[in-house]
Amino acid sequence: MERYQQIAMHSKFQYYMEKIEEEETERIFCHHNWDHLLAVARIAYIMVLESHLDISKDLVYATAFLHDIGKAEQYTRGIPHEVESAILAEGILKDCDYHAEEIKTIIGAILNHRVYRSSNTEFEKIIYWADKLSRPCKGCLAADQCNWPDEKKNLEVII
Repeated sequence: MERYQQIAMHSKFQYYMEKIEEEETERIFCHHNWDHLLAVARIAYIMVLESHLDISKDLVYATAFLHDIGKAEQYTRGIPHEVESAILAEGILKDCDYHAEEIKTIIGAILNHRVYRSSNTEFEKIIYWADKLSRPCKGCLAADQCNWPDEKKNLEVII
C-alpha cells in the first residue's frame, strides 16, 4: 500500500478531517475537505511532471493530504493552520514510515503553502500554486464576501 493511502486511513488524520468538517458546516467559502485535498494533489502532481522534477507521487499526495489538517485549530484557537498542520503532520508521517528527509520536505511545503516567496524550493512553490489553483473562484457564489485579494483568487483558466 502506498504510504499516502496510510495517511488517508490514519486515525489521527481522519479525526482532524472530521474536526474541520464540523467547523466548516456553515462556512460559505471554500471548504478544506477531500475535494480540496485531491484537487491540490492532482494539480501539484501534474506540475511536478511538467517541471520534470524528481519528486514522487507519494510525496506530492502526502503533502496535499496534510497541508490543511490544522485548519480546525485555526478556527477554534486562532493558531495559523500551516503551523498547526506542520506539527500534526510530523507524527502522522512518522507513523506512516516517511524518512527524515521526506518529512523535512513535506513540512517545508506545508509551512510555506500560504505565502509565495522567491526563496521557496520548487516543490514549495508548486504546493503554493496547486493550493490556489484548486479553488474555483470564478463563479463562486460567495466571491463578493471573500477576503482573498484578487491576485490570489483563481479567476482565470490556467493551463
